[in-house]
Formats: sequence, C-alpha cells, structure tokens
Amino acid sequence: MYLYLKAFHIIFVVTWFAGLFYIVRLFIYNREAQDKPEAERIILQQQFAIMIRRLWLGITWPSCIITVILGTWLTVDFYPGIPGWLAIKIIFVAGLLLYHFSLHTIYRQQSKGIFKFTSSQLRMWNEVATLFLFAIVLTVVVRTEINFKWLAIGLLLFALVLTIATKIYKKMRK
Repeated sequence: MYLYLKAFHIIFVVTWFAGLFYIVRLFIYNREAQDKPEAERIILQQQFAIMIRRLWLGITWPSCIITVILGTWLTVDFYPGIPGWLAIKIIFVAGLLLYHFSLHTIYRQQSKGIFKFTSSQLRMWNEVATLFLFAIVLTVVVRTEINFKWLAIGLLLFALVLTIATKIYKKMRK
C-alpha cells in the first residue's frame, strides 16, 4: 500500500507543480494583453480567462488538495516521530501552500480585471515555485546526508541566479 500511495503522491506533486508553473505564465500573458489594442485585448483576455479558470480550478487546486491528503496520509501512517528531514520538507510544503494561496489571490484579482502586478513582477514571482521544487526534492532525496546550512546557502545562490537570469531575459526582450 505504501508504494502505491507514494506513487500517487508523486504524480499529483508533478501535476500540482505543472499547474503552478503554467498559471503564472498565463497571468503574465493576461497582464500583457492589457497593453494591446482594444479589439485584440478583449479576444485575448476572454481566451485567457477560460484557460486560467480551467487550469486553476480543474488541475492545480485538485492536484494541491490530493497531494496534501496523500502526503499527510503517508506521514501519519508511515513516519511515527517525524524525522528531521521530513520536518524540513513539511516546512517547505507549508511555504509552497502560502505561495499557492498568493496565486489564488492573483487569480481572483485578474478574474475581476484587476492587474496589480507588472509582467516583470509576475516573471520574478514565477521563480518562487522553482525554489520550492528544488528545496523539497533535495530534502527528500538526500534526506539523512543533507546539510541544511549548505541547502540554505545553495537555495539563496540559486535564487540569485534565477533573479539575474530573469533580469537578463527582460533586457533581451527589449
């Protein structure tokens, strides 16, 4: 039973992250449609609204919920006395959930035609999911051999590289 639960947990983690990565891209495109001529803007935003709603409510939210349920089930049934690596993973997952809720806020705002963030800001925010992915996977795979000080330093350096890459991409687009 454990291996089946673990397999389904991993499958829904993958679909959750796919949704998190793609939803922000759609937010960016939806925001950039604001700068188009009215006729084009209306058509684009109607299409993006459909795509965003289907992705967010049909894939990303269900994947998040199933991931959390399966992860909790695995933790409660198979890890009595949570080991240190799992406690760190749970902290990262809690951060990922906060990130998910922040995207839900953006989803609700854009659904109402409110665009509080520039496309550049959204591009930067899109990289947060990448940081969580790296942190969670490294914590799970390396487990007992992980040095949390070096993990933190590595994540900070990776965040710096992502920030620089995003800024370079912005300059290249102009």
